[in-house]
Amino acid sequence: MKKITSLLSICALALGLSACGNDDATTKTEDKKELKIGATTGPYADMVIEAIQPGLEDLGYKVDIVEFSDYIQPNKSLGNGSIDANLFQHKVYMDNFAKEHDLELSDLIIVPTAPMGIYSTEYKSLADIKDGATIAVPNDPVNLSRALKVLLDEGLIDVDPDVDPLRISEKDVTKNPKNIQFEPLESAQLPRATDSVDLSAVPGNFAIAAKMDLQDALALENMPDTYRNVVAVNTKDKDAQFAKDIKSVVESAEFEKVIDDKFQGFGKPDWMK
Repeated sequence: MKKITSLLSICALALGLSACGNDDATTKTEDKKELKIGATTGPYADMVIEAIQPGLEDLGYKVDIVEFSDYIQPNKSLGNGSIDANLFQHKVYMDNFAKEHDLELSDLIIVPTAPMGIYSTEYKSLADIKDGATIAVPNDPVNLSRALKVLLDEGLIDVDPDVDPLRISEKDVTKNPKNIQFEPLESAQLPRATDSVDLSAVPGNFAIAAKMDLQDALALENMPDTYRNVVAVNTKDKDAQFAKDIKSVVESAEFEKVIDDKFQGFGKPDWMK
């Protein structure tokens, strides 16, 4: 009987220690005060540094910014736990990347985003473009549809009304009265192409990286929230306290003031309007 009692006591002690260990682990997760946030070098790293990091530090966090030069490593680093959150992509890209690489990522909040613009050194207005003008457009389907949507909104082309506006391609153009010629290029080449073609449709992040002024665009896209960048986290962390605090900082008046002062031309998401 004594042996049974001793065994029960040992088991109870072991279970107690195990429970305490789990509590400690939970506490460590909830009390996480050191964050690594990834962003691509340029405007979104600047946004983290100037508009997000100060608010998190006011809440007691130590924040390290990890800058990336490509669109692959920020999500891989998030997925393997090297960073806690990232800011560089829209939800469409995030969902596709997560599916292709077997990651569980979630968008936390949409942030102001540099819109695609139509730029030209040849013309001062889209109304002035001549018949047969050439426009350089992104060669990837997502950004191509964005470029065509700008031309549609500006009345330069018509497209099949039955096509999803987020999936427009050249084959969906039904009217092209100016006989605009499309020249597909890698997005990174589009800023340089402005000097060699009549028009160039440049995604906002590439325009800013090339020191182009968003306000110089002949037209800026009316960007749907689907294409605005998001703060992304691992899905398991979506309800963690640090994720809630990141969201609260982005929703703050201080964040919006920095955007208004230092990120002029960035389109605000619907929740900020």
